[in-house]
Amino acid sequence: MEKTHRDETSHSGGAVLGVERSVLGKSWYGYNASDETVSTIVRQHRLPELLARILAGRGHEASDVAGYLNPRLKDSFPDPSSFRDMDEAAALIWDAIESGTRVAVFADYDVDGATSASQLLGWARAVDQAWSFYVPDRVDEGYGPNTEAFQRLQDQGVELVITVDCGAAAHAPLEAAAAMGLSVIVVDHHLMDERFPPADALINPNRPDDTSGCGHLAAAGVCFVLLAALNREGRRRGAFEGRDEPDVLSFLDLAALGTICDVVPLHGINRALVAQGLKVMSGWKRPGLKALADIASVEGEASTYHAGFVLGPRINAGGRVGQSQLGTRLLSGTDEDDLAGIAAELDRFNRERREIESRVLDEAMAQVQGQAAARSILVAAGDGWHPGVIGVVAGRIKERFDKPAIVIGIDRSSSPALGKGSGRSVEGVNLGGAIAAAREAGLLLAGGGHAMAGGLSVEADAINALVSFLDDRLAPELAQAHEARRLRVDTLVSASGVSLDLVEHIASLAPFGQGNPEPRVVVPELRVSFAKRVGTDHVRASFTAADGTQVQAICFRCADNPLGETLLAAGDGFWHVLGRVKINEWQGRKTVQLQVEDMAAALS
Repeated sequence: MEKTHRDETSHSGGAVLGVERSVLGKSWYGYNASDETVSTIVRQHRLPELLARILAGRGHEASDVAGYLNPRLKDSFPDPSSFRDMDEAAALIWDAIESGTRVAVFADYDVDGATSASQLLGWARAVDQAWSFYVPDRVDEGYGPNTEAFQRLQDQGVELVITVDCGAAAHAPLEAAAAMGLSVIVVDHHLMDERFPPADALINPNRPDDTSGCGHLAAAGVCFVLLAALNREGRRRGAFEGRDEPDVLSFLDLAALGTICDVVPLHGINRALVAQGLKVMSGWKRPGLKALADIASVEGEASTYHAGFVLGPRINAGGRVGQSQLGTRLLSGTDEDDLAGIAAELDRFNRERREIESRVLDEAMAQVQGQAAARSILVAAGDGWHPGVIGVVAGRIKERFDKPAIVIGIDRSSSPALGKGSGRSVEGVNLGGAIAAAREAGLLLAGGGHAMAGGLSVEADAINALVSFLDDRLAPELAQAHEARRLRVDTLVSASGVSLDLVEHIASLAPFGQGNPEPRVVVPELRVSFAKRVGTDHVRASFTAADGTQVQAICFRCADNPLGETLLAAGDGFWHVLGRVKINEWQGRKTVQLQVEDMAAALS
């Protein structure tokens, strides 16, 4: 196993290989790693030094390594009663079951919403309840509860609605529900202020008075805790005498899928949910997931990649460009023939989503190219741009220019013409706060979000004023963020160390995701021996070390930025190359390739 180059990189937070400004204008810094801690981890857990150094650099002590490498639910699962209103909600739901009250689940249209709803619907089925569900249409109804939907449910005889992944900020709809005598339980995780909407119970680890310490949970995680509370309340009432309790652990696959796709930090309970949930998912016993995996050619053990980049986008496609309820139907259904049809439909919608996204991206990129150098935020707006793809396109623009971006689709059929926008930000720039400030300044009809993302509604004639406001407000934050931006490096390896062994050792630190990124390595002093543009904007390359060792590489979505341009015209110079090591499978053969994220000239 290749050892780290301890003499070539600082693990006290210093610049790696002295790189203060890379091809992408970033500095490379190592994590702090105490040699004493590294030695203790190696000795106590019999790990390779490379893994011990990565763990120590990320703040792990020897005492918590075992729990990190083998995360168990029993070590991190919270007491459901630590959540405000959790016990009240469990009691209200059992009261409804015992009284024969009709219950409906109101879910958001994304993966977190669908997995949250499907957990509750599956649990209800296990206690012989046939709850209905409602998912609003993204275009016609927008996000979250609305008064018309509540009225429609009440007209169908529903007396209790459980909202999942939404509702914490739905003041007007919940006030209307209260006025019409409709009971509502809110299960959410989004940030909220001190002003609570009226609800019979409001479970949200991010409500200001909650003391659970679980604000990093996705809604799917909150719902999983609610299932535990429901089983506990059922036992207290003697509801399971002579019958089996619902198997809460069987819903771990859904909890993991929602957690991964909502990009919440994978530490504590989230890490355990994902690690154990992927094991459950890998059995492919949930008919809807099995149908979708079959059509997407997913086999064997499930991974965070499968959940986040293969299954998740297809489930989301229903809410983005198709029928919003398809994701929940797929994940909660039991009829295999019906589910095969839904999976095929979601796959078709996902292809359609990619085509729409590509068209909008081309048009939006053409707009922002000219303003990229001068603006602190990039804003593109177009007539008829589909609201289901504008957030994804904003993310692409943000990645391309390393600046916050907002993409607005304008509806000219209304009077005045209205725009709906979605934005994505970069580290250190609070986009949600800026959008909230623009709303307070009277520039928006509605808007909000969090530091890294936000949404808004704006009159088309006010877009120019909005851009000027946001540009002025975010300029200082962006300048400060760019001044301090760094790429964190976990370790250095030689070219010969880029091996299957390295991949397998790093894989033992999974699951990876937000808060636990896949380790980055730097391979020093490589020469570009081959580079070719592939696909639309990727670059495939080969590097050669001074001793002749070859490293195969791929760089995604880089052909038109400085990194891709450097690869394609690197000449005979030597480069330090930063990236992540990956397995590349082709025609049954496994090889290792470096997924390049940055480069820096190797100065002699």
